[in-house]
Amino acid sequence: MNPRVARVAANDDYSLMVTFTNSEVKRFDVKPYLNYGIFQELKDLSIFKTAYASMGTVCWAGGQDFCPDTVYEEGQ
Repeated sequence: MNPRVARVAANDDYSLMVTFTNSEVKRFDVKPYLNYGIFQELKDLSIFKTAYASMGTVCWAGGQDFCPDTVYEEGQ
């Protein structure tokens, strides 16, 4: 099982700096997802920047979230 998200910070380039429960920090690029479904709302940078960690994953108030495994495995 991959580690879970402990903290998240949203950047102006639509990437996230994610700190995991094992203390690793990875950059996750959200741009490839911004043209799909509910993620389109995150094109508004003011909304994107409200990302937060909850229950081990990355979330936004509009219901968007990413599986922590995806963020960990695709993060750099």
